[in-house]
Amino acid sequence: MLRDLTDEEARAALPLKWGEVDADVIPAWVAEMDYALAPPIAEALHAAVDRHLTGYPSLDVGGELGTAYAGFAARHFGHEVDPAWVIPTVDVTAGVRLALDVLSDPGPMVMPVPAYAPQLAIAGITGRERVDLVVDPDADRAEIDLDRLDALLAEGARTLLLTQPHNPWGRVFTREELEGIRDVVVRHGARVISDEIHAPLVLPGAEHVPYLSLEGTADHAVAVVASSKAFNTAGLRCAQVVAPDPVTRERLLGAPPARNDSWSSLGVVAAVAAYTRCDDWLAALVARLDRQRRLLSDLLATHLPLARMRPLEATYLAWIDLRGYGHADPAAVALSRGRVRVAPGHDYHPGLEGHVRLNIATSPARLAEIVHRLASALTAAAA
Repeated sequence: MLRDLTDEEARAALPLKWGEVDADVIPAWVAEMDYALAPPIAEALHAAVDRHLTGYPSLDVGGELGTAYAGFAARHFGHEVDPAWVIPTVDVTAGVRLALDVLSDPGPMVMPVPAYAPQLAIAGITGRERVDLVVDPDADRAEIDLDRLDALLAEGARTLLLTQPHNPWGRVFTREELEGIRDVVVRHGARVISDEIHAPLVLPGAEHVPYLSLEGTADHAVAVVASSKAFNTAGLRCAQVVAPDPVTRERLLGAPPARNDSWSSLGVVAAVAAYTRCDDWLAALVARLDRQRRLLSDLLATHLPLARMRPLEATYLAWIDLRGYGHADPAAVALSRGRVRVAPGHDYHPGLEGHVRLNIATSPARLAEIVHRLASALTAAAA
């Protein structure tokens, strides 16, 4: 059911991930998967093009897209969502920006760091200060420091941007952790924007708890979701803001069109197909990623024994501490000496040395070669 793309197919299908590197470089940096599109999505897109569906999307809230997401959330997360809560937007980062711009008070935004790199600039784009809630890179478990969050909100921060499951930590926050976050936020009358794009990619042993499924969250939070990461359709441009609170929804829907970048009609087609027809494909993907994370652990133990990786609970993005090899920027060393491109850790945590983010959503053979090249580059350079 899950088919690995050949190198030639990957270069054609993924022009950023594979096209921005030389032919002798293996890319493991951008959060895209080296797998063929799920057949039901491909079929739905072909049918849409055959009927010439290339115009502007419907502006209806809810509708087929809302119904499709509501069914998906019920089946996969046990979360009852009214389709009318679902508002389309172009992508998750744009949805976060929309919510921050329209809903949040003018005060600073709290950003847990490391963080998804493009969102590090999002507070500034909306005229706000970003205050970082830094996770200790030496901690055994990456957690939100509730005391520090409490202090930042007490000092005037008004919004928490919560990424859960987390990129790049690979963490799935527990219900108890999320309830603790909720209680601190409510105490200060602040807001949460919950980026849950990786929710379908929770791996065996963990469980995704939607923030909005917690009691007492609807009036201060929205979630931003999409099928794009789990089903490899980022270029089709369609995400969703989930807003249960009627007043919140009215404010979002009343925003000028220029504040909510237009999504794609083909993106809606792909998202509906993903949410309604691809459960079996998603199950096969999660099973593959589970095997890939175990393979990565074994490969690191054998070839890079000084590497440190926290347990990967979700996503296909491993956050790896390589400080034991003595390189401030191991990603640069890997590219120049090993001809493998991984994402540098300082892109996610400015000033942090010795870390990389590695994409495991590829074939087992490619993953083995990635680690072999990474090990060869880092150990040769250190010698």
